Amino acid sequence: MMEIAAIKQQLTLSQVLMHYGLKPDKHLRLHCPFHDDKTPSLQVYYKTQTCYCFSSNCKTHGKSLDVIDFVMHKDGISKREAILKCKELIGGSTSAVAAVPVSRSGILNYMFTYFKNAIHNSKPAQAYLQSRGLDITRLEVGYNTAQFHHGARRDEALISACVSVGLLSAWGSNTREGTQAYKPFGKYCIAFALRDSGGEISGMYFRSTVNDSDQRHYYLKDRKGLYPGYPKSAITRLILTESVIDAATLLQHHEIGKGYGILACYGTNGLTSEHEAAIVGLGQLQEIIFAFDGDEAGRKAVEKYSSSLKERLPYVQLSSIVLPDGEDINSMGVSHTAEVFTELLQSRTSLFFSTEVSAEKITPSSPESTAVVSDGTVLDSRNPYKLLYVGTGGNYYIQGGLSKQLDSMKVTLVIEHKESSQKSRNKVDLYEDKQVERLCREAGEKLGLRKDVVEQDLYRLTDLLDGYREAEQGKGESTAAESVAVYTLSESARNTAVRFLRQEDLLQALNVLLGETGIVGEEQNRLFLLLVALSYKMPAPLHALIQGSSGSGKTRLLKQVSDCIPPEKVTRLTRVSDKVLYNYPERYFMNRLLCLEDIDGLSEEAEFAFRELQSNGELNSATSIKLDNGQITSGQKTVRGPIASLACTTRGELYEDNMSRVFLIAVDESGEQTRRIIGYQNSKAAGEIDTGREQERKEFIRNLVRSLEPLEVVNPYAGRLQLPEDAHKIRRLHDLFLNFVKMVTLLHQYQRRRDSKGRLVAELSDVESAIGIMFDSIVLKVDELDGSLRQFYEQLKEYLRGKYGTHYSQSEFTLREIRQGLHLSKTQLFRYAQDLVRLEYICTCGGHHNKGFTYKIVYWDNYQGLRERIRTHLSNQLSAIKVGTPAGDLERYGTPVER
Repeated sequence: MMEIAAIKQQLTLSQVLMHYGLKPDKHLRLHCPFHDDKTPSLQVYYKTQTCYCFSSNCKTHGKSLDVIDFVMHKDGISKREAILKCKELIGGSTSAVAAVPVSRSGILNYMFTYFKNAIHNSKPAQAYLQSRGLDITRLEVGYNTAQFHHGARRDEALISACVSVGLLSAWGSNTREGTQAYKPFGKYCIAFALRDSGGEISGMYFRSTVNDSDQRHYYLKDRKGLYPGYPKSAITRLILTESVIDAATLLQHHEIGKGYGILACYGTNGLTSEHEAAIVGLGQLQEIIFAFDGDEAGRKAVEKYSSSLKERLPYVQLSSIVLPDGEDINSMGVSHTAEVFTELLQSRTSLFFSTEVSAEKITPSSPESTAVVSDGTVLDSRNPYKLLYVGTGGNYYIQGGLSKQLDSMKVTLVIEHKESSQKSRNKVDLYEDKQVERLCREAGEKLGLRKDVVEQDLYRLTDLLDGYREAEQGKGESTAAESVAVYTLSESARNTAVRFLRQEDLLQALNVLLGETGIVGEEQNRLFLLLVALSYKMPAPLHALIQGSSGSGKTRLLKQVSDCIPPEKVTRLTRVSDKVLYNYPERYFMNRLLCLEDIDGLSEEAEFAFRELQSNGELNSATSIKLDNGQITSGQKTVRGPIASLACTTRGELYEDNMSRVFLIAVDESGEQTRRIIGYQNSKAAGEIDTGREQERKEFIRNLVRSLEPLEVVNPYAGRLQLPEDAHKIRRLHDLFLNFVKMVTLLHQYQRRRDSKGRLVAELSDVESAIGIMFDSIVLKVDELDGSLRQFYEQLKEYLRGKYGTHYSQSEFTLREIRQGLHLSKTQLFRYAQDLVRLEYICTCGGHHNKGFTYKIVYWDNYQGLRERIRTHLSNQLSAIKVGTPAGDLERYGTPVER
């Protein structure tokens, strides 16, 4: 019986009805779920937590049903099974005596359940909620009548528990029995639960229903927790409201709750360190939407917090809902239908034009300007060794700063009377309530201050010190790599860039620009590499591996191309140690270009990490973490992507899994390219090259990149064009090809149509351009020889044809002869010869190890024929697509973008 009593005390009828999706009308009547009921005949009595059906046709007629009876009849189960079901609804087993919990979260949960029950019996609370447009059947809300510790309800264990969490405080001894009296916190207030990261209640917010002229907002001491709770990790869009009631207003609307996360700030100065930590921890967040009041204070708060969040989350879009002057979210909900919020969200304005960040690193706020703000109260931390808080009762100084130990807050505290300047000096642990109470009493007596005022000041000071310490630790943990500021592209620079991106023959014009940056020759490769690098903006970035012999200019080409990408989005590394990629900040590599100047020297561990970043888009590692108190614990370190990548290698063959996920690009090692490079070097040495103009061209290309938005692309020709079946790893190559077509379309985004969903629609010219640019890479995927080896082999065959004429096929040669004839180094030629022997293109036919071997070609392949076969294969398919695509067939994909 005691178990049943405990269930009835902790489980409300409202919770049960909500569980079954039942909502009483304004007269608290329902269509009875226990029989065919055309008119509401089930009356709900929240005061007694029972219900009664007045229909004689109902099987429950004549019985007053409590929560257990209701579950039993609704599910058609036994009473024992109903008791077990009720326990599940409560969230766990109930004790036989419904003992008062001892933990803070347990006490708060216990009392919040009491408050939720009380709201159904309070007409003032219901009237207030109705005036604010809040529906108690859709929200978790309670009401504090402040009667839970009086008369027959008096329970010393409950009183002690409420005192410990701040719901009661000792207040004289004026009871009729002469016993200790208590002052309730949040009397006649509606209550909202604040929850921690585990979903447990860790604090409460109270809103007065009777006093609108003085104090209206109350937070329980040691305030922790967020409303309505920590956002779910999978959300992509988060709405920040100015107040709890604003958030509750939005929570009532199912469509908004389904598409957005909602988080309440605690006023215009109430974006706490706990809020920031929760927001920064959202791995898939794409947009933060401010829904602050339409007044000057709200606008200033949005400006302040948007800058702060942009600094920590440079890749997240920030926007704001624009409300009429004097309006807030709740007032709009009261005076309008729910559709107003959909319209406000659709018309929200962006707070920053560009989501890129500047290469200039932001400097932390100077000590002269540092402050921690909470509900209008400020901790002056300009001097970190003498923190100042101006409270209601006096001035409070923390001498010597704060300890980093998180399990205590031992401070040297000076309390100063505002008028007499008399001081009280103390050493105290602000986390110890008994010490704080004794200090308040003694300091109050010494300085002539009210004990309760000093106590309230110290509770607020403790909250501020908590926030200050967390903020300082966050600064210490942040690295220089994370210290970046917002880069805002000027309107004139953007307009110039957009005009360039709208011109015809854009690819040709862009290629000319690349040449003017100092990239000599390599016309096809430089454009190819730039489009690969540009893919850092996209959800599925691309990767390129530049192959070439030592001194061929591959590293220079990588550097020159990466210089054309905004530097704030590029990381270029010469050497990578085993585990260094695991130690970067979690979000550092998100949508970033990573350039490795030489992957040949990577260890197996570093190569694996690089490969995982390329394919999986993140690194996860188990690690040991040293806490501030010295303890060692386990934890998980995550580094998130995705990344685009460029890398260089002198090796002809790499680990197959590395080769298959990248585009292969061979640098031009021809004699003609060598002459071009030497000519450029001579012109530069003679002062004929304007290096300033080259830098201007690079900056202009960076602005072009910044002006491109990472839009989704659809390709109506996907599946209508097949790459050669003998290409290496054709499945991955086909996916790379489709993604490269998207990059060509993305570059033309100011010239392409969009479908009804706002996606760019690729044109056939994009497919043709993509094939033309990556043709050599496709050939490399089909060819058995790598890029530099293929170039050498063709030079070797040409040399032998030129020397031996029609008898070239039977010619023999030594490595010395070829080294001198083709001007190659001994090491380089030896590697080429080894590879060709291994692949059975050449073989030894004489000689001796000491005197040198002679070689002959045994496989005269037709490389030009191979290229022509692939070119014909692709051209025929393109021609068939052109013939088979009627004019105007793509009109269904959308309308042209605005010019």
